[in-house]
This record gives sequence, structure tokens and C-alpha cells, in this order.
Amino acid sequence: MLRKLLPLVILALGVGGFLVLKATHPRPAPAVPQERVWRIDTMTVSPGLYSPQLRLFGRVEAPDRIRAAAPVAGRLLEVKVRDGELAAKGALLARLDPADLEPRLAQARAELERERLKLTHDTQAIEQERALLALARAALGRADKVQSQKLGTATEVDQAREQAARAQLAVTLREQALAEHPARLAALGAKLQEAERDAGRAEIRAPFAARIGRVEAGAGDQLQANQTILTLFPVDGLYLRAKVPGDRGEELRAALAAGQRLSAQVNHAGRTFTATLERLAGEADARGVDALLKVDGDANLPVGAFVDLVLQRPAMPDTIALPFAALNGGDRVFVLNEGRLKGIEIERVGELTQDGVGEVLVRAPGLTAGSRVMITHLPNAVDGLKVQEVPARKTAAAQDAAAGTEKVR
Repeated sequence: MLRKLLPLVILALGVGGFLVLKATHPRPAPAVPQERVWRIDTMTVSPGLYSPQLRLFGRVEAPDRIRAAAPVAGRLLEVKVRDGELAAKGALLARLDPADLEPRLAQARAELERERLKLTHDTQAIEQERALLALARAALGRADKVQSQKLGTATEVDQAREQAARAQLAVTLREQALAEHPARLAALGAKLQEAERDAGRAEIRAPFAARIGRVEAGAGDQLQANQTILTLFPVDGLYLRAKVPGDRGEELRAALAAGQRLSAQVNHAGRTFTATLERLAGEADARGVDALLKVDGDANLPVGAFVDLVLQRPAMPDTIALPFAALNGGDRVFVLNEGRLKGIEIERVGELTQDGVGEVLVRAPGLTAGSRVMITHLPNAVDGLKVQEVPARKTAAAQDAAAGTEKVR
């Protein structure tokens, strides 16, 4: 009997002990739900006057490039310069063979001198022809008088009238020749001036301090009239042509009309130059309008080279420079308001680079001086989100100084 009851007793004792332990175990305090706090970086903003920057790509041009050509057909005697060389004002660039130009000059002088001699002879001859005309008219009068007295024949009168008509025609032609002499002298004088001009152009000289663009002919070449020998452009006459977006064209045009000076930083082959916006093209297309910027000084840029440039746009008041991480959705930022986020709509007005760091320029009436703007990118940022500012990080130098102080201690 005892053997049968012993398992039941043991089971009852176990159940009883379990119930006692359960009734006497300590109870934990009830969990209180807490709101999560997000740690963020912030910056204090202050609206000010900033100049947005516009990144463009341009091409080097020389609008004042000159094409030096042969004035007449002839042989090129020598070329003194090569592509890309500098030439001082008045420097000899190329020379044509004088033997091809002097005959035209001598011919023009001879034709002008012959016309002057002809004028002298015609002036003397007309006096004689007028005297002959007077004699012919007198003879005609006598013939008419003799015939009226029945002492002469009609044939003699006709012969006298013919002589008078011939004398009158000679005087008329001579007077016409004299009247045409000034025009012929002027034409021959212009021809002589043209020949002298061409002879003077046998030596092609630089009209200004220039850089040679391209030499297209060599010594010994037989040139045709107006055939290009070389091209050159002023060393201080380089321009950059860049395409400006249409929404920025009117802004720049208004700034130029107001007399503002807008400069640009130009980069080419690792070198930096400056340029100044001078004008905008009168025509535009779907991509925008061409802007022409004058390169400052002698930048030694090859014509036709492509460059990248950063143009300073007109300064804009009441704008704020923020890091790109501060933007949420492109048109919104969050400010810290009593430990929580508050969204503010902003207007993007441009971009700029300060100390090598790119920033975005915004304008918003809700951002005032002293506002704390979140600069940590939170994809789940919403109005009212509880946040906490991250303490400012110490610089490496400050950390080293603090570590040294601990070692001394």
C-alpha cells in the first residue's frame, strides 16, 4: 500500500512546492513605453548676401582674328613666323616677291602720266580748233554773200558749210575729251593708289601684338589673289563662348544692363584663369543663350579649346548657404524647435562653393537668424519627430592636447 501511495505523495509535494514558489516570486515593475530620440547634427543659420555660382562649359574663340591674304597673285618669298608664336606690333610676318608687284605699279604710274600729257595737248589743241572754226564760219559767210550777189555757185556755199560743220565737230569732240579728263585722271589715280597699296602689302606686318593661329602657305608657294597666308589674333582678345540655360539668361542680361561686373574662374589643363562676362548673344535656342566672356590678360589659351568655368551670378540678399544634406525632398528643410523637428518650405536659388565644399543657396521666410537647421539626412524625418543634437566633435588637435594632459596627470 505504501509502495502505491509514495509516487502520489511525491507528486503532491512537487505540485505544492511549485505553487508556493510561484506565489512568493518577486514581481517586476510594469514597463513604461518611451519615445525614441534621434541624434542629429545642426547648424545655426544667418541670412546674408551671397553670389550663386553657375557651372558652364565653354570654348575659346578669337572674334578679332585676322586673315592675312595675298593682295595679288604672286610668289611668296618668305614666312617669318610659325603656328602659335607671338608677334610684336609691326613685326614682319611674311613677304611677297616684289618682282610680282612692281610691274603693276610702274604701269599705273605710266598710264597716269600719259593721261596728264594728253590733257596738256588737248588744252593746246582746242585753241587751234576754235580758231579753225572761226575761219570756217567766216568763209561760209563770204560764200553766202557772194552767192546772194549772183557771183558764186551753190557748190561753193555747200563746201564752205561742210568745212564749218567739220570744224564745229572737232571742237565739240575736243571739249568732250577735256570734260572727261578729270574722271580719267581720278580713275587712273585710284588705280595707282591700289598698285601702291598692293606693293606696300608685299611685306605683311602684325597690326597689333598678336599670336599666330595657323600658317597656311610656305616660302616659294605661288599664291592667287586673296589666298590666305596665315591667321592671327590679338593676345588680349580671347573670348569664351558658353551656353547659359534659358532661365539664367535674362538674369545675367539684367545684371549687365545694370552695370554689374560678373567674373568667372576658368580651368584648362590644370591652370586657372579669370574671365569677365561681356555680353549675351542676341539669339537663343532650346538649350539656352550664348554668353561671351573676355579672358583677362594673356592667358595663352589655344583657340578652339574647351574649358570649364564657374560664373558668379548676381548677388542675392536674404539667402542662406546650407550643405546639401540639409535638403529633404529638394524643397524642404527641418529646424529644431523645442527638441522636435519642424518642416519649412524653401526656394533653391543656386549653388556655390566655399573652401572647396559645395553648398546650396536657399531662401525661406521661415528661416531667421539663429535658427537651428538639421544637416543630418534622415529619410524618415517628419514634423514633430523628437531629436537630440549631437555634441560638437573635437578637432584632432584638441583631442591630442586632451590626451597629453591625461598622461601628465
